[in-house]
Amino acid sequence: MPATEFITESQTMTDTDPAQAPREPRRDRFVYDPDARPELFDGVLAKRIVAFLVDALIIVGLMIPAVLIVLVVGFVTLGIGWLLFPPLFALVALGYVGLTLGGPNSATVGMRMAGVEMRTWSGAPMFALLAIIHALLFWFSVGLLTPLILLVGLFTRRRQLLHDLLLGVVVLNSWPLRRGGE
Repeated sequence: MPATEFITESQTMTDTDPAQAPREPRRDRFVYDPDARPELFDGVLAKRIVAFLVDALIIVGLMIPAVLIVLVVGFVTLGIGWLLFPPLFALVALGYVGLTLGGPNSATVGMRMAGVEMRTWSGAPMFALLAIIHALLFWFSVGLLTPLILLVGLFTRRRQLLHDLLLGVVVLNSWPLRRGGE
């Protein structure tokens, strides 16, 4: 039996020789293979660090008007609005991540500057809820397990961190992704 033919319903396993049976290509749950397209993963960890620093500066910059707004709201509401001060950083940061990483570019401003974007294992773009959960898992994993948990990226083929693995997302270089198609 030629290698290009498939077993029909009328044939049984005893009708074919296993050595000559057609072989399906290896099906991986990931769309992006680091062996087939290593350029998608080159330097991703270093770019993530740069992106994180840029995004941290942007979030700090967004905190200034947010604090001023809560301050004014607090005066108008006779102090009740000031209850927004404790969760303010989380609200601003999660809003930023949800709108940027969960937006059409699947990347925060820092990630776009660094030339990376995030996709799901299946290749789909990010959405707001997944982006927010990704940020929360990052904060909790680093807070509970120390920043050393970020070393996981050095030992994974796709340079994924622990929270990436848990959520099924991958960070890729944008330029080869756009050039080679999605």
